[in-house]
Amino acid sequence: MLTVKYIGPSYMVRAVAANAADNLCCTLLAHSAIDGAMAGYTGFVPGLINGNYGYIPDSPWWRSPRRATPSTQVAKWAWVSAEARTSTLHHHHRAPASSKLLTPSPLQAVSPSISTRRCAIQLVREISALFCPSLCCSLVLCSSGRPQLPKRRAGCSPLRCLSLSLSQSYVVYLGGHAHGRAGAALASCRARARSSHRALLGSVLRSEARARDAIFYSYTRYINGFAATLEEDEAAEVSRHPRVVSVFPNRGHPLHTTRSWEFLGMEEEGGRVRPGSIWAKARFGEGVVIGNLDTGVWPEAGSFRDDGMGPAPPGWRGICQDQQASDDAQVRCNRKLIGARFFNKGYLATVGRRQQQQEVNPASTRDTDGHGTHTLSTAAGRLVPGANLFGYGNGTAKGGAPAAHAAAYKVCWRPVNGSECFDADIIAAFDAAIHDGVHVLSVSLGGSPADYFRDGLAIGSFHAARHGVTVVCSAGNSGPAAGTVSNTAPWLLTVGASTMDREFPAYLVLGNNKRIKGQSLSRTRLPANKYYQLISSEEAKAANATVTQAKLCIGGSLDKAKVKGKIVVCVRGKNARVEKGEAVHRAGGAGMVLANDEASGNEVIADAHVLPATHITYADGVTLLAYLKATRLASGYITVPYTALDTKPAPFMAAFSSQGPNTVTPEILKPDITAPGVSILAAFTGEAGPTGLAFDDRRVLFNAESGTSMSCPHVAGIAGLLKALHPDWSPAAIKSAIMTTARVQDNMRKPMSNSSFLRATPFGYGAGHVQPNRAADPGLVYDANTTDYLSFLCALGYNSSVIATFMAGAGDGHEVHACPARPRPEDLNYPSVAVPHLSPTGGAHTVTRRVRNVGPGGATYDAKVHEPRGVAVDVRPRRLEFAAAGEEKQFTVTFRAREGFFLPGEYVFGRLVWSDGRGRHRVRSPLVARVVNTKKKHISIA
Repeated sequence: MLTVKYIGPSYMVRAVAANAADNLCCTLLAHSAIDGAMAGYTGFVPGLINGNYGYIPDSPWWRSPRRATPSTQVAKWAWVSAEARTSTLHHHHRAPASSKLLTPSPLQAVSPSISTRRCAIQLVREISALFCPSLCCSLVLCSSGRPQLPKRRAGCSPLRCLSLSLSQSYVVYLGGHAHGRAGAALASCRARARSSHRALLGSVLRSEARARDAIFYSYTRYINGFAATLEEDEAAEVSRHPRVVSVFPNRGHPLHTTRSWEFLGMEEEGGRVRPGSIWAKARFGEGVVIGNLDTGVWPEAGSFRDDGMGPAPPGWRGICQDQQASDDAQVRCNRKLIGARFFNKGYLATVGRRQQQQEVNPASTRDTDGHGTHTLSTAAGRLVPGANLFGYGNGTAKGGAPAAHAAAYKVCWRPVNGSECFDADIIAAFDAAIHDGVHVLSVSLGGSPADYFRDGLAIGSFHAARHGVTVVCSAGNSGPAAGTVSNTAPWLLTVGASTMDREFPAYLVLGNNKRIKGQSLSRTRLPANKYYQLISSEEAKAANATVTQAKLCIGGSLDKAKVKGKIVVCVRGKNARVEKGEAVHRAGGAGMVLANDEASGNEVIADAHVLPATHITYADGVTLLAYLKATRLASGYITVPYTALDTKPAPFMAAFSSQGPNTVTPEILKPDITAPGVSILAAFTGEAGPTGLAFDDRRVLFNAESGTSMSCPHVAGIAGLLKALHPDWSPAAIKSAIMTTARVQDNMRKPMSNSSFLRATPFGYGAGHVQPNRAADPGLVYDANTTDYLSFLCALGYNSSVIATFMAGAGDGHEVHACPARPRPEDLNYPSVAVPHLSPTGGAHTVTRRVRNVGPGGATYDAKVHEPRGVAVDVRPRRLEFAAAGEEKQFTVTFRAREGFFLPGEYVFGRLVWSDGRGRHRVRSPLVARVVNTKKKHISIA
């Protein structure tokens, strides 16, 4: 691998051989890199310093023999080490103060053009391709400031330079506009927008032609902005332009059902739909369009057949984009799948042109990963009888809104440094989806929390919500650590993951007849009742592996002689669960037991293992490892998995589900809700195996997957049903209905627990576990509109002039939003209430909320408060009387710390319930409080 890096006033070139045969190539590459970098400059000549090849200033003083050995007075300009497998080249310049013969210091000279530096690196690329085809060549040029090199003679290498990551791709966000509503004038409006983007960037780059080359996306419908390849200092200068709201790197984001709908109460055993089900009320989502930002779609899946479907709804403007793709790669739309677009320019700007062909070939909406097909079919898939994975979970697969239309927006591609989906593409997809006319967007991806207008997903969802599109996002899979929840903007609905009452038990039976329950979807099986020797992976460590590697069953870490014919106990963590089994399989093992680490607790996941295997809890893992240590020639066997229903307790929170608090705005509780996200069976691609790993050549029609990626489309499907049932409801009203009707008890009528069977909190489940049938008739809703969100942004520090840009262009008839005198983020009309900065001295903190009656007529609601520990809560008024449907009422909630009865800095939880007294409606809101900044002695209450 070859890396070229600019570090301060120096370059470093490092070439590392992939194998011994490439040693010479490494040295050649390192030599060629410095040759190419210096060939166009005056004042330097090749020379030897301390026996190493390099460049020195062309002056007698530097060529003097007495200066051949570097010292603190004479620094090397360049050198190549003589190490056998690694060549390292760097240069710097520290001129002796007494010397008057030196050429000007590089730091005082004029910067060459970017293309000059690109040519130097391209030379290395060409040499690599000619002489070292087996060498993996990675080229990076980083700069903390523009390099200052000696003046360059005219001309460069005759080789034409390819684009190189001397610069980085950025998103320039300018707010919003309304070109998407321009009708016949749309084309000219979009052209003017593109022209204005080039003019803005051209004013910074001093060249509109350069701006045209740099911009690879112009957002021209509802979102105003562009994405461009810029150097760091150029991006900084653009960010200072008065029209610019934000400039941020084009970040990458990672990707984050037969039984689940019955578990949610939408159907009865055997698939019968009760008359009171939301499915029956909403006609299964008929007339609604659910879009999905993901890895695309496998259109041949039965979940997307269109028999019996009506045409796309009036006003639908979506397209199938794949006309240019080959026949095999094309995604052909029908009356079910009515839209398919792909967005890859942001991805390509990251991977570089050398990789582009292989990374996005074919360039189409077709899903070669499986993730997008799984999530879209979970949200909107048709009914498909006989769905199963290797015979497990057999039943009728269906999406949340099976009669809804579906649209696929492919924004995720082959992973690059752990990220598949990039901001520039995400924003472009949102802009297109709003224009196309989707009603709901399901987005099972996300990154680390970021400022809302430096996050492509937050920006896109803001404009979507503003135009009536409900956006549902996954909370992330970084749990159970606190503060890991992503997608925290208040205008989107954030979903955590929990279990349901279906398992796939596979028992480990020990030699002492003890049975340990695990789960698996393994198709392979061991002979019945035949015992095999058990060995811990740590004891099976290969000589060249570390203890940690062996413990985790990293590939190549196990000794084949120790493993052959045995069942190996591996520990969860780091590498993929199924990948651990592959490591055991390759080492000759007969089976695998996967034991949870402490963080994963009792969360066990049924995977399609490549060998007989079972996944057990942390507690059972501790017991098993103790048995191995205490028993000579410990033995056991793994039973064949089967499908078990009505398991208890369920649901409980998945360990992987990301947790609150919201680290961007702690006044907004996140996640909002939880839904089934463990071992979800749904449609899959025909291009990948069920594990998604390179070695897996099995192909399936349906696959069981786990993650908040799976829980998100459950809620998106429910949102689609609510939109069909209540077409006039806003995204905020739909969110409120889902949140305020959720439950916080499991099927044993006990409080929901986490994966360690400790009591879960709203930081895990938000408002609770979704109940679709109740959401259809919530009684009251906490509604919010664009004005509410703009006031929320005022509270975050955005002034009125900046906020005006979020609207559809400050002169297109929209009134400029005036920020309130003293806005506070906690006053956003949200269905939960969080006060993270409560005074310890008994000072009151009051927030305001309003609710709208969406029941059939007049109603009276009374408040009941379950107070957080150590905090007094007062609701005024405690009774709300509505004369008619549609009427809105306001109330306040006042928090006051009870001195001596709280822990400083600890979050505590309660609940506010509005009840109509008839038992028909109970409108629940989580209460979250934290007392801070105190020096008093407090009582710790468990």
